Amino acid sequence: MANEVEIKFAIRDLEDIKKRLRELSFREETPRAHEMNTLYDRGEEMRKRGEVLRIRKYGDKWTVTHKAKSQNARHKARVETETVVADGKALETVFQAMGFEPSFQYEKFRSEWSDGKGHVVLDETPIGVLGEIEGPPEWIDRVAGELRIGQGEYITNSYAELFRDWVARNHSHARNMTFSEVGS
Repeated sequence: MANEVEIKFAIRDLEDIKKRLRELSFREETPRAHEMNTLYDRGEEMRKRGEVLRIRKYGDKWTVTHKAKSQNARHKARVETETVVADGKALETVFQAMGFEPSFQYEKFRSEWSDGKGHVVLDETPIGVLGEIEGPPEWIDRVAGELRIGQGEYITNSYAELFRDWVARNHSHARNMTFSEVGS
């Protein structure tokens, strides 16, 4: 189990962020790849507890993740347990046999960057381009400053929360944050 500490931020110019990351000696560890995430719940059990149970397919790699209730301050922090899975479709069948059903899907194209101390990911989503900075809190603040991201621009909401806000603002009928439903 690891404690995940992160912030998200809106990206207005993706190429400029990539250029700044290179100038800061970040390396692109994972080139842009498609990522599909499915959250599972039994009723609203997980959501009511503020927890996440997710199967993710990132490129050809499957993972299962449980995220405990987050503690939001300036940075979002929570215990995250994640492991690689050989067959995500088989795991989905197991979840459904235990009464868990897909509750929300979100997709994006993600690239991962690192300087060896933490990660910056760049996510092209159906509702906009967002970045995440994940690592120790002091490192997050330093890197954010070097990328010209002020603390007032930090986002600690989940993708599900950001999507619900987007749906309300745009009067959309989309139920999932997928390119086909959002129309991007």
